[in-house]
Amino acid sequence: MAYKLWYWPTIQGRGEFIRLPLEAAEIPYADCAREQGADALVEEMKRRDETGQGPFAPPFLGIDGTGIAQVANILMFLGERHQLAPSGMADRYWLHQLQLTIADIVAEVHNVHHPLAMMDYYEDQRPEAARAAQQFRDERTPKFLRHFEQAANANVGDCLIGNRWTYADCSLFQLVEGLRYMFPRRMKTLEPDYPALIHLHDCVAELPALAAYLKSDRRLPFNEQGIFRHYPELDGE
Repeated sequence: MAYKLWYWPTIQGRGEFIRLPLEAAEIPYADCAREQGADALVEEMKRRDETGQGPFAPPFLGIDGTGIAQVANILMFLGERHQLAPSGMADRYWLHQLQLTIADIVAEVHNVHHPLAMMDYYEDQRPEAARAAQQFRDERTPKFLRHFEQAANANVGDCLIGNRWTYADCSLFQLVEGLRYMFPRRMKTLEPDYPALIHLHDCVAELPALAAYLKSDRRLPFNEQGIFRHYPELDGE
C-alpha cells in the first residue's frame, strides 16, 4: 500500500524533506494535496483534529489508518521501516539528532523573511528582514554549515554513515539546494569552506531515482511562497 503524504500542493516547503527519500528509495506514495487540491488537505486536517490526536500542521504521513507528523518524526519512521537509517541505536539517534538540527536551521530560514510576525507579509517587514538576513548570512549560516561539515567528515565514505545514503543525507542535500536558491551570492562565497558537505550533496543528487525525480515536473521549483525564498536585497557575499 502506498503512503499518503499530505502537504501544501504548490510549494516544496517541509514536505520536500519527506518526498526526497521516498523518491530516492522508490517507495510508493500519493502526494494527496497535489492530486486532490489544497481544500482536501484542509478537510483532512479537520477530520484528524476531531480525534484529538491530529497534527499541528502538515506535512503528515497517512499509513495503516493512522498518521505521523513532524518531519524528523516521519523520517525516523521511514528510516527504520525502509532501511534508510543505520541499524545501531547510537547511530540511529545521532542521525535523528542531526535531522532535528536541520529542523532548527529551517525554522531560522523562515524567520529571515518573517522576523516580526509569521502571518504578516514580507513587504510589511522589509527593514527588519534585512537585519535578520545579515545576521543569518554572517553568523548563523556558517555556524550550522560547520556542524554539518563535521558530520559529513565523520565517515570515510560518500555519505553520513556506512556505505549507504540515509534520509538525513537527502535532507542535507535539500538544505544546500534551498540556501543556494535563497542566498546564491553568499553560498558561492561559503561553499569552498565546506567541501565534505558539498560532496555529500553532489552524491545524493546522483542517486539514480532521485536524479530522475529532480528532472521531472513532480519536483516543484523553489518559489517565494515556500520556506527558502530569494529576495535579492537580502543576499550578500
